[in-house]
Amino acid sequence: MYDGIVQDLIDEFGRLPGIGPKSAQRIAFHILQTQNFDVSRLAELLTEVREKVRFCEVCGNITEQERCSICRDPRRDQTLICVVEEPKDVVAIERTRQFRGLYHVLGGAISPIDGIGPDDLSIPALMRRLGEAEVREVIIATDPNLEGEATAAYLSRLLTSIEVPASRLASGLPVGGDLEFADEVTLGRAFEGRRSID
Repeated sequence: MYDGIVQDLIDEFGRLPGIGPKSAQRIAFHILQTQNFDVSRLAELLTEVREKVRFCEVCGNITEQERCSICRDPRRDQTLICVVEEPKDVVAIERTRQFRGLYHVLGGAISPIDGIGPDDLSIPALMRRLGEAEVREVIIATDPNLEGEATAAYLSRLLTSIEVPASRLASGLPVGGDLEFADEVTLGRAFEGRRSID
């Protein structure tokens, strides 16, 4: 434990997701020890992000305008919607260059333990969107964990009830992984999702 504002700085960094006590301490000391670290620029950017960045009125992705660049792009396939949990998932899928449709960001996943239900996510907005547009497929790309699976199952039932075709991203073994290190669920999914070799 450090005294005063140094500990306050470490504690503040420690509140960020994925930053543990040791990482928070390292970041704080990097800022303190690096003479040319532009603290005012960092503070300026944080303030600017809070003021300018918003969520797309159509899909919920982050943007500085009313609509994100993907929703504004006329070259995207308007009949395909990929449903993801967070804006960072959009970035991950875009990096593959395999998907040319639109997105819908839920803002999380169903988690009764955390008190998050379907109405706490942008599921009602998705249903309105599907009612207003001609959509030939909804791809459910939620995380392959308990919350993501619960969300996918809930969405699947909703989409079936309004007769919108839905699919789920395949899951299984990672490329470059070893079978001996795969957990039972991942290995089981790999068997379920196997394909014939042409």
